[in-house]
Amino acid sequence: MKRHLDSKISQHFKKYKQALILLGSRQVGKATIVKKIFSSGDYFLVDNEPVKKILESYDIETYKTLINENSKEIIIDEIHLLDNPGRAIKIIYDQLENIKIIITGSSSFHIKNKTGESLAGRKIDYNIYPLTFSEYLNQKGIEKDLNFNIFEKIIDDKKYNPKNQLYKFDIKNILNSVLIYGQYPHLIKNSNDEKYLLNFADSLIFKDILELNLIEDKKLAKDLLKLLAWQIGNLINYSELANSLKADQRTIKRYIEIFEQSFILFRLYPYSKNKRDEISKATKIFFYDSGIRNALIGDFSDLESRTDKGALFENFIISELIKQDSYSDKNFKFYYWRTKQGSEIDVVLEKGSELIGVEIKYKRKAFNKAFKNRYSQAKVRLVTADNFY
Repeated sequence: MKRHLDSKISQHFKKYKQALILLGSRQVGKATIVKKIFSSGDYFLVDNEPVKKILESYDIETYKTLINENSKEIIIDEIHLLDNPGRAIKIIYDQLENIKIIITGSSSFHIKNKTGESLAGRKIDYNIYPLTFSEYLNQKGIEKDLNFNIFEKIIDDKKYNPKNQLYKFDIKNILNSVLIYGQYPHLIKNSNDEKYLLNFADSLIFKDILELNLIEDKKLAKDLLKLLAWQIGNLINYSELANSLKADQRTIKRYIEIFEQSFILFRLYPYSKNKRDEISKATKIFFYDSGIRNALIGDFSDLESRTDKGALFENFIISELIKQDSYSDKNFKFYYWRTKQGSEIDVVLEKGSELIGVEIKYKRKAFNKAFKNRYSQAKVRLVTADNFY
């Protein structure tokens, strides 16, 4: 079972002394990866109350009752559950200098909010997400290596390759399953587990956030997340959201930021070079996983009968691009582009002078030339369910 981050994580301590911090939502496989790569490391789960109690003493002598000074590696899983994770890591890093520290956490908001300055120069973060399509195919036994990369295919504009082994499989059917049930590792062996997804969306997602006292109103948070799930790919109006939910606009914005920092969803901002007719402020919302999105709206119906299959496919492609850009360190910036007259490009990638406009359609349509006409230096791509692989 391969993950894109395997090589980076396994090479980390050959390049750096700093603690390795692996961040991502629940159930994405953080503990599985670090225990696989650092199999000889001492493993501590903060969700275990005795372990948590010792780590929250913030005392090195107490820590030594838990951590063997002869240990070469220690793994602390779910560090976000500590009252002050940064303080704990700092004590171990500064006073047990020969130990390699591997940390996992589910809420980047909490970790970054409480550890920013105290861990300066002491940590390097890695983000991990639900499976990419390539990882999904690998774990399904369809692809041996992680060579299938939607991001590189779009960037390099790779055309049909008859040697591509994926053409031997019913990729369209696999895609349909992914769009409905998502790409969390649990779904590999339990591909249609609606109960798991409903439970995950209803409780597991909120467990971290609520335990960390980041959200005061659970009902408002759930209602907001459900409302956002209905609006994937659409322009978000914070004032309308606040009015619909009878909530303060600042609270709505703060909750969305918490959802984003907790790896549930992400926002795209508009690409605009101050042209008068270009939208320059409104954001769009997308989910890192379509299965979670569908669970939130309670709809696992067959793709062909759905009116939102175009939005699901757009969400899938954009989330794939963002995940694979993160893993490859390409460091593109992602936007959408839209004029007040309605011309639109679903996602714009920018890095230095490189500009790529990507139109995403479930079924093939003619490419909108408005973006290319306005930004002549841009490369343009049309991605459909028939050509994305």
